[in-house]
Amino acid sequence: MSDLNDLAAFLNGAWQHIARGVADAKSPARYPTFVTVSPDGVPQARTVALRGASQSAGTLEVHTDTQTDKITALRANDLAALHIWLPRADLQIRLTGRTEILTGPQVDAAWARVPAASRVSYGTMPAPGTPIGHVYAYEKPPLRDRFAVLVCHLAQIDLVHLDSRHRRAVFDRVDDWRGTWVAP
Repeated sequence: MSDLNDLAAFLNGAWQHIARGVADAKSPARYPTFVTVSPDGVPQARTVALRGASQSAGTLEVHTDTQTDKITALRANDLAALHIWLPRADLQIRLTGRTEILTGPQVDAAWARVPAASRVSYGTMPAPGTPIGHVYAYEKPPLRDRFAVLVCHLAQIDLVHLDSRHRRAVFDRVDDWRGTWVAP
């Protein structure tokens, strides 16, 4: 990261880590924790694979099966949070925003980029979370109609850099991502 004491550089450095997470499966930014709230108010956190990021649009993209609990939660409340911990950079990235669920023909291009071996992640039978009678009493056919793209339209980014003197800044979309230093 460049000058950690400059707000714009701090934010741009975080976006560089996020972009690396999209491009590099070995980057810790590749697998953020994705948090929703179930319809009955219970927080639900799970690891997802980061599939897209746009700093200019302020969006992140992950893929999922339409039958997962996260889809049920997002249909009831589209707010979500993502958490990324980068141990080598001593950087925590917390992101929040509204999540758009895309399915059908609008995700054809994304489906075409999913490797054949990974397509089995979209179509588990019975649906994910369904009780089963045996550890392997399920099938994983690649079902195109169960593929969804989640586009997180970010509203806020909270960065914490751990050092001898910690740094923390909060960036809001409504403030055009200018950022404010806050106590860590």
